[in-house]
Amino acid sequence: MYLTAATVPHGRTRSQSDNRPDLVFDTGTQGGYNQAMAWQDHISVNPAVRSGKPCIKGTRITVYDVLEYLAGGMTEDAILNDFPDLTRDDIRAALAFAAARERRLANSVA
Repeated sequence: MYLTAATVPHGRTRSQSDNRPDLVFDTGTQGGYNQAMAWQDHISVNPAVRSGKPCIKGTRITVYDVLEYLAGGMTEDAILNDFPDLTRDDIRAALAFAAARERRLANSVA
């Protein structure tokens, strides 16, 4: 089974397969998403900062922290309000970093 997208107001799409309103993806003004998020521009690993955990550059906020906030139900806006040093691109970079790590893990097992 694959998901098909239905257009909804303001350039957003949602899955038609289950009509869940929470499955809404912002497609932006270009009608697509940024497949080439350069997470390396936003994430750094420094042994002297948070014991070498991947962090958002210029902060002590780890990728893990950002992912946990999102998994816990915080919205991007809520995270940005709580952490004014972060940007939307920082949050997306954390997701891209996690996806790249997952891809590497999956490829190493295969």
